[in-house]
Amino acid sequence: MLLFVATLPAFIPIPGVGGAIGGPLTVLVGIHLLVGMRKLWLPGFVARRGPRRASLQMFERMLAPWLVRLERLIKPRMTAMIDHRAASMFTGLLLVLLGILLALPIPFTNYLFGILLLVFAFALLERDGLLMLLCWIAGIAAIVVFGVLSGALAAAATHWIGQLFA
Repeated sequence: MLLFVATLPAFIPIPGVGGAIGGPLTVLVGIHLLVGMRKLWLPGFVARRGPRRASLQMFERMLAPWLVRLERLIKPRMTAMIDHRAASMFTGLLLVLLGILLALPIPFTNYLFGILLLVFAFALLERDGLLMLLCWIAGIAAIVVFGVLSGALAAAATHWIGQLFA
């Protein structure tokens, strides 16, 4: 669910804001999947604060008509694509890379990454392995096209690695 909520800021139409918020949160979820954690760890001050019940009810009322339509298409199937440890690690790796790309100021990509990450969230929430397989293919394509070919992901990785060992 955190991946779903973390992706929503990507749709804020102000350049840089959505990616700066959603990217690191997506990386956090990806790291949890990559290392095999079943429950999301959050710092205590964040974990103690939860959304108000009224806010969740309003959010549910807003999304209910859309979710009913989606649940006709998205359903639990091929659950081994979700449950297997290697599949979880691969999903985590893709989420980390996509979260980094979302956080980078690559023009006109927030909506694309946001939609892709929402589909990842739906696949995880509904345990739809077939949809996850499609997400993997689309995620790899997005990483290759926007990350590797633009050089942004490589430059960011080089910078962060340089900071770690400096």
